Amino acid sequence: MLNSVMVVDDESSIRNAVEQWLSLSGFDVQLFSRAEECLAALPAHFPGVIVSDVRMPGLSGLELLAEVQRRDADLPVILLTGHGDVPMAVEAMRDGAYDFLEKPFSPETLLGSLRRALEKRRLILENRALHEQADHRARLDATLLGVSRGLQTLRRQVLDLATLPVNVLIRGETGSGKELVARCLHDFGPRADKPFVALNCAAIPEQLFEAELFGHESGAFTGASGKRIGKLEYADGGTLFLDEIESMPLAQQVKLLRVLQEQKLERLGSNQSIRVDLRIVAATKPDLLDEARAGRFREDLAYRLNVAELRLPPLRERREDIPLLFENFAQSAAQRLGRTFPPLTGAQLSHLLSHDWPGNVRELANVAERQVLGLDEPAPGIDPGQSLAAQQEAFEAQCLRAALTRHKGDVKAVLEELQLPRRTFNEKMQRHGLSREMFVPDS
Repeated sequence: MLNSVMVVDDESSIRNAVEQWLSLSGFDVQLFSRAEECLAALPAHFPGVIVSDVRMPGLSGLELLAEVQRRDADLPVILLTGHGDVPMAVEAMRDGAYDFLEKPFSPETLLGSLRRALEKRRLILENRALHEQADHRARLDATLLGVSRGLQTLRRQVLDLATLPVNVLIRGETGSGKELVARCLHDFGPRADKPFVALNCAAIPEQLFEAELFGHESGAFTGASGKRIGKLEYADGGTLFLDEIESMPLAQQVKLLRVLQEQKLERLGSNQSIRVDLRIVAATKPDLLDEARAGRFREDLAYRLNVAELRLPPLRERREDIPLLFENFAQSAAQRLGRTFPPLTGAQLSHLLSHDWPGNVRELANVAERQVLGLDEPAPGIDPGQSLAAQQEAFEAQCLRAALTRHKGDVKAVLEELQLPRRTFNEKMQRHGLSREMFVPDS
């Protein structure tokens, strides 16, 4: 329930009396002697009501109303007026004031007006939140494409986590879209207007890692000719995305953990602490706790990073998303390259659906662009230079892998779908080097 009230009046006796009345009635009250002070403290989407005198030094209550209306036309403002200001207050209500109370007024009169104004404010903010959620869902649907159950679950998780002030660990195979998900966590949260900084931990030489992460002062080491802001400091207020976090050197893991604990850092060559406020989104392919048990990653840092975890399903686990993704990549490439792209044929779609996509979404995007360029991309996994028998063998293996993936290693379901006898199925599995265990999801 909303209960916040900002009270603006240059008379301390009125401020104190109003605060006493409202506090005893359970309201959260902020007092200001000048309108300028109130405006400086007024947050966006303020969940409450402003009560203001009309005549004050500096900005008047009417000027305060005009500025509040400019910022948020739906924020209720109740004006307090002397007897001679009643006509002025009536005109102000035509300009957007919620109510006016003539001094002296009783506590009951003020409380009644406030409660009505707060109820109106509650309905407005709830309506805004619903519209914002619907807008976010639509934008996210257009960003994280897919109709599969796994993608629907992922989108719900992203929307839930985007607004929470917690670090997130994203697990997924190479090319599965980890940075795109990290970007969504940033863009759909309260830090969206602050920096999003991405750093691939595997791409930085170990001897340069500390300077890249923490920055340095001039002369901190040979070649440090000037001051440099590190990624952690540059992401202040926003989000730092650490891809392939398992590749971070152990020495830097200790220092990153300290930053997360103290929310402060020191540049190389400096003893001055710099406060930082940032959210860490990390991405990894292996399980960080397995890496910790093997001595390659700090367990305490793993727990700090993995407050919440998102798992990105590989493309082979969401084959129903392939046509939509391929069409999107092909259309984008065609628009960028000034080409036209005909619809997929049944044979082409069959080839796409039967491939294992070890490179995941990134590989699919590459195939789409090559086809738009007319590079005669062969069916994935099939070499057109092979004999007919060899191509048939390759296609058979793809069909087996696709069916096993769809049914998560359920042999009975695969036999029914492919209409194969058990002995024939076993022979083909052995010939193609396949086993049921390869397709059973990790528990």
